[in-house]
Amino acid sequence: MEPAAEQSYLGAYLEAAAVAAGGPEGDHAAAHKLARIVYNLMRYGVAYAKQTEAAYAEQVRERLERQLRRRAQELGFELRPIAPPVAPAVQP
Repeated sequence: MEPAAEQSYLGAYLEAAAVAAGGPEGDHAAAHKLARIVYNLMRYGVAYAKQTEAAYAEQVRERLERQLRRRAQELGFELRPIAPPVAPAVQP
């Protein structure tokens, strides 16, 4: 099974790398990430902790939010989250 076909962190990474860098470069980036995982496993005995695609998406979102907050602060702005809209109460 290809990593891109399964709902995993590596599959999501492979798809994102393929989109960002293009076909062959994205494959190269994913192969490099796999090589780092295997190296850490063999060298340090650090096991790979399987991460779900949703957890990876949340990690990416948090990183982008931190970057955005930092850049806004550098430009003198302050970011505040927008409260989610409250659903109106349904009358019977």
